[in-house]
Amino acid sequence: MLTHAIAGRFSTNRSAAVVLRNARAMQTGPSAWLLVVAGLVEPLFYLLSIGIGVGSLIDKDISYRGQDVSYAAFVAPAMLATSAMTAAFSTTTFAFFGKLKQSKVYEAVLVTPVRPREVAVAEVVWSALRGAVFCGLFLVAMVLLDTVSTGWALLAFPAAVLAVVAFAAIGLAASTLMRGWHDFDALTTAQMALFLFSGTFSPTEDYPPVAQVLVEFTPLYHAVELIRRICVGDLAPQLLWHTGYLLAATALCLAFAARRIHTTVYD
Repeated sequence: MLTHAIAGRFSTNRSAAVVLRNARAMQTGPSAWLLVVAGLVEPLFYLLSIGIGVGSLIDKDISYRGQDVSYAAFVAPAMLATSAMTAAFSTTTFAFFGKLKQSKVYEAVLVTPVRPREVAVAEVVWSALRGAVFCGLFLVAMVLLDTVSTGWALLAFPAAVLAVVAFAAIGLAASTLMRGWHDFDALTTAQMALFLFSGTFSPTEDYPPVAQVLVEFTPLYHAVELIRRICVGDLAPQLLWHTGYLLAATALCLAFAARRIHTTVYD
């Protein structure tokens, strides 16, 4: 029975204490900023090389949801969604796995009144706080590169943070299933597949029908569509579907991760 994971009320104070512990454990100063910069480098390089570089060779706009947008403006929101995924996974995969199964940090934490579900929520909140910095800086770069207006960028920011939260929960759940560091090879492969085949560089309508159906089940597709629609000013009802998908993924993965944390520590 998962009595310790389920019994009693959820405490925001206990989750906040775990978040504070993570903040204190993170080294302050130049090294902390290097982590932020490192997480931005890859998606920014893709944006500059493919969105801006290759985009300059494309002499016509991309047709997207009834609008004609430049290739750079089409790719940039997808790079933001990718940045959100990268930021989330950087916190809730390798880092979390090390604390859970290598350094045994959470064996000590769970001796206190803190419950596994409070640990799971705290890890996602911590990831969201760090990811918000990534996404905010990336949106500033998008505005400076003239791939989105300032107004739409402000509306896209909470959507990007939601994507961070969803991928943080997904990464957390996946990490609890890992037996060792070598298992992360599968997660890295899956992450790359999502990056390449989620409507990132071309509309999903260009995919074969079967592939299109498969892609539309993936979380990065919904993050890309949510952010891209907002960035181009398409506030269609479909935004609710993409938002609901990411919220549902967050809730399910958080619940699963809490149970797996309990099993790992206590069984």
